[in-house]
Amino acid sequence: MTGSHARGAREVVEELFRRQREADESVLDDLVATDMVNHAAGPQGREGLRAILRTIEVDLGPTELEQHHLIGDGDLVVQHVTLHGTHRASTMPLLAGVPAAGRSAAWAFIHIWRVADGMLVEHWACRDDLGLLEQLRPS
Repeated sequence: MTGSHARGAREVVEELFRRQREADESVLDDLVATDMVNHAAGPQGREGLRAILRTIEVDLGPTELEQHHLIGDGDLVVQHVTLHGTHRASTMPLLAGVPAAGRSAAWAFIHIWRVADGMLVEHWACRDDLGLLEQLRPS
């Protein structure tokens, strides 16, 4: 709760974005349900999301998030973001076999979050994987 009222879904996602940009390592503990369902590929729950974000940071870090749109409708929030980083490793399956050459890259995402009781409980994602791979392809 924030003050004397429950936070709305949009406020929860706004806080997630702000705290991620500040590199607040406690943000997932505070805002993501332990059993969050990740409908996108990858591991489940809070710890699964933590592992995904760590892998992205290893491969493309240090990263910076840019938010373009944030749209809320009831318990659902749609977030359009671009992750900016530098290709330093290829540990995620998407980058398997792509040599890390230190190239800058921008990776676009659309996230859909469902919020219940002030916590992120479900997640869907659409990523521009082809656009990322095109940027990292050897010349």
